[in-house]
Amino acid sequence: MILLSDKLWFPPVETASSEGVLAFGGDLSPERLLLAYNSGIFPWFNKGEPVVWYSPGERMVLFPNELKISKSMKQILKKDSFKVTFNQNFKEVIRSCKTIYREGQGGTWITDEMEQAYTKLNELGHAKSVEVWLGNELVGGLYGIDLGDVFCGESMFSAVSNASKVAFIHLVQKLKRENYKLIDCQVYNDHLASLGAREIPRNEFLRYL
Repeated sequence: MILLSDKLWFPPVETASSEGVLAFGGDLSPERLLLAYNSGIFPWFNKGEPVVWYSPGERMVLFPNELKISKSMKQILKKDSFKVTFNQNFKEVIRSCKTIYREGQGGTWITDEMEQAYTKLNELGHAKSVEVWLGNELVGGLYGIDLGDVFCGESMFSAVSNASKVAFIHLVQKLKRENYKLIDCQVYNDHLASLGAREIPRNEFLRYL
């Protein structure tokens, strides 16, 4: 497995392991992160570990016109109980994604280093957030990297039921209006599949980038 140095470079994604691991090390500078995302690569590691870079063979994505909204979610959206904003409180969203309790997980993969790195990307205009409010309280949201016509989702949170789904649905609808090609969801999970996301081969994903 490749150990990265200070050089701004990644090995070919085809050399990733069967688990999708491509390389270790390097840093989380804005330049390296943007190179990674534009190359179909993302970091994912735990506190105390070196940075691990992934490029899985199958990529979970959502094409905006394939969004599925259940009948119950349509009713929730129709009630209009939540207010949704875009990129108005990135720092609070990433902090909430980092600290919120997740059943079955021992901790968070959003380390202090990652929080600082993505906040810097937000300040540079490359990372964006969606906020969901109940009254004046932030109760849900998500954040990710905006590549211009592809949005790479990173994490979401809900402090009340369905708040993260509301954030995701509003994001997809907004990106559809703006003719984005797809939303990168990275790896499979049932929650995203229920919303219409599906896996495509890495080489197909790279063509969209």
